[in-house]
Amino acid sequence: MSAGAGAAAPADAGQAQDPPGGGKAVAVWGIGVAVYFVAVIFRTSLGVAGLEAADRFGVNASALSAFSLLQLLVYAGMQVPVGLMVDRLGTKKVLTLGAVLFTAGQLGFALSPSYEVALAARALLGCGDAMTFISVLRLGTRWFPARRGPLTAQAAGLVGMAGNLVSTLVLAPVLHGVGWTAAFAGSAAAGLVVLVPLVLFLRDHPEGHEPAPAARPGGAGGTGGAGGAGFVRRQIRESWSEPGTRLGLWVHFTTQFPAMVFLLLWGMPFLIEAQGLTRTTAGGLLTLVVASNMALGLVYGQIIGRRQSTRIPLALGTVGLTALLWGAVLAHPGGHAPMWLLTTLCLVLGGCGPASMIGFDFARPANPAERQGTASGITNMGGFIASMTTLLTVGVLLDATGDDYRIAFSTVFVLQALGTSQILRLRRRALAREAARGRVTIPAQAPVPAPGRPEAGPRPRPTA
Repeated sequence: MSAGAGAAAPADAGQAQDPPGGGKAVAVWGIGVAVYFVAVIFRTSLGVAGLEAADRFGVNASALSAFSLLQLLVYAGMQVPVGLMVDRLGTKKVLTLGAVLFTAGQLGFALSPSYEVALAARALLGCGDAMTFISVLRLGTRWFPARRGPLTAQAAGLVGMAGNLVSTLVLAPVLHGVGWTAAFAGSAAAGLVVLVPLVLFLRDHPEGHEPAPAARPGGAGGTGGAGGAGFVRRQIRESWSEPGTRLGLWVHFTTQFPAMVFLLLWGMPFLIEAQGLTRTTAGGLLTLVVASNMALGLVYGQIIGRRQSTRIPLALGTVGLTALLWGAVLAHPGGHAPMWLLTTLCLVLGGCGPASMIGFDFARPANPAERQGTASGITNMGGFIASMTTLLTVGVLLDATGDDYRIAFSTVFVLQALGTSQILRLRRRALAREAARGRVTIPAQAPVPAPGRPEAGPRPRPTA
């Protein structure tokens, strides 16, 4: 079974039993997921306003891609620091700070008088956005039994895609109806709506399942100073030393970015300018990507929850099918692919998000409870680094080739090949270490030794 953070508390903490889950867990986790939902709406809002942004600020394709590039650069760069913050400060404090920052960023974007101010607003938004998903993953492992880890991660991703759907179906028509400032400023109010229950009701963990004191700041002296620096270095070093963490990063890197780039910025211009579709039809195809993602997320979560051996085949199968469909669309004679082929591409792109969640299912059992935030942050960097690289490269190549989307989107195949080679390189070692740990794990409602720590000997096993 996957060892989640909630199941992996050190034995000496006296809290070795899995969290019970239940209605209260769903309610608390739901608050965190609602914050993530709003963050995704803000993150993807530029995807339906790319052409309007170019007109509003008078910029070309390269400058337009800088909006999303900077946002993702901040997001990716924040992943390890945010993971450390979650491990050290707890979920509530980090989520609250994130909600304040991404709300301020969305409001600032609405009121930006210039391209430079708008860039700064997107950077602020990216900083707040970066604090949400890792926090939600941590909530899931603290409030639910470890066996629910794959499903809660996929469910969180599904809700995030619902936020993308809101951008496509709600924000896009509002933007065209009331204008830039009113649409973006009005959407910023959603950040205030989720901030209230977050502050009042969210708790880091259920009563009786507090993390062990040892899971807090490292070093000999506790908090701050050299002890704090030692904690940071140790968390990163020990997380990265696990093959499962590195495999998780490369799975996330290879699977997530094709759909992210398509939805975040370049899908709408590609479908309108390169494929000759109307804005309405193009918006429908973007919606199809999101709907497919939501449907496949639950399917992937159920499959992986029942059979861990399907993780690598699902990840690589998604990569291969995505590459096949992209190649078919880009190579189609005449430049305009038929609608059935574009529809199939969008359905397949919907699998990229669920496949990227598989990366966390490798990092989770490879790390004990006190490293879950850091390991998740490292893993989550993968897809966003790939997305950043592709967003920038596509913009530069479009400007350099006179808007030749075939050449620009060929970047996808290069990064997929790189990521696949790393997955194949790391998979055997990571799976072997995970299997070795599996021989000392026990059923879900009994104590579970922290992954990576040897079993000291037989311990009493409390009955459920």
